[in-house]
Amino acid sequence: MVTSSSDSAAPQGPEIGRWGLVVATQANYYRVSLDADSPLPGDGLRGQPLLCTRRARLKKTGQQVMVGDRVRVEAIDWADGRGAIAAVAPRQTVLERPPVANADQILLVFALAEPDLDPQQLGRFLVKAESTGMSVRLCLNKQDLVSADTRRHWQDQLSQWGYPTTVVSMRQGDRLTTLLPLLQGHTTIVSGPSGVGKSSLINRLIPQASLRTGTVSGKLGRGRHTTRHVELFELPGGGVLADTPGFNQPDLALTPLALGQCFPEIRQRLAQHTCQFNDCLHRGAPGCAVDPHWPRYDFYLALLDEALEHQETLQRQRDPDASLKRRIGGQGQERQEPRLQAKKYRRPSRRHQRQSLNHLRHDLDGSVDALDRSPDDEG
Repeated sequence: MVTSSSDSAAPQGPEIGRWGLVVATQANYYRVSLDADSPLPGDGLRGQPLLCTRRARLKKTGQQVMVGDRVRVEAIDWADGRGAIAAVAPRQTVLERPPVANADQILLVFALAEPDLDPQQLGRFLVKAESTGMSVRLCLNKQDLVSADTRRHWQDQLSQWGYPTTVVSMRQGDRLTTLLPLLQGHTTIVSGPSGVGKSSLINRLIPQASLRTGTVSGKLGRGRHTTRHVELFELPGGGVLADTPGFNQPDLALTPLALGQCFPEIRQRLAQHTCQFNDCLHRGAPGCAVDPHWPRYDFYLALLDEALEHQETLQRQRDPDASLKRRIGGQGQERQEPRLQAKKYRRPSRRHQRQSLNHLRHDLDGSVDALDRSPDDEG
């Protein structure tokens, strides 16, 4: 509840900035929760985020404002709960998609059923999370829909991959006593496919969040999107959760060398032995320290082929003589199309034809003048 302007008049004198945390963004507006020790003109404003815009100078310098940013707010209108972001503190970490700043760990949430757990999809999410350099934790929801043997099978398999897993059930009223200590004191990005129970999990951890939840599509076997934007929620006892929109297939734009570091199995082997070559891709090269006999080796090779193809595409874009070129469509979408040879496929423009004729005429006139000159004239 916002108090009236007479009860919440700003302090006299020049406005000083207040530091806070960006808890949500939408379009060109940002919701900023001021620090707990910030001086406020009234207790009624405490805990209420300010609706802020971004200063023009930040726009001119290309300074983006992301959820999770520490920002300084100026020109605060205490009556209407508005302000302007004047500065952004240096970031510790950055996640581009979804855009979140200053997080230190990622919690991947998957369901054991409805939708069924897909090892390939889970593997891609794990590799994407590993590529950020943050700590990765894994939570499997809906254990009430599978047998105890199925639950143990997945826990054992994921443990072989290098991921201890927390198994919960939102439908059975799980109190999350095992998961909560892993989140307190951290800024955690909650990610995963749609329909696996991310919003239900946050509602259980933070009842005041009141996030909307959805169901699984019976036709597609996938979850329906309910979260549209990234938003931060404060955990009881300390810590922050970032609720993110669900998506079913993360993009893996990794270099071939970086891909290997996204597999705990490879990192474990390289910590004990060293490959003969520094640029080893761990696919049977002489002196490779990575034994191919591990459960996800074929999956690694498939992603390696994707990474090599992605690297080749980038190299062709940098090469002006490449057989493919990148085109940007009217809606901003990118596509690759063959680079045509002008002499064979394209008709020269009329301007180019006239220029060519003028150059030819000039050359012919010069040749005729040289032939008409006699030896005597040269003297």
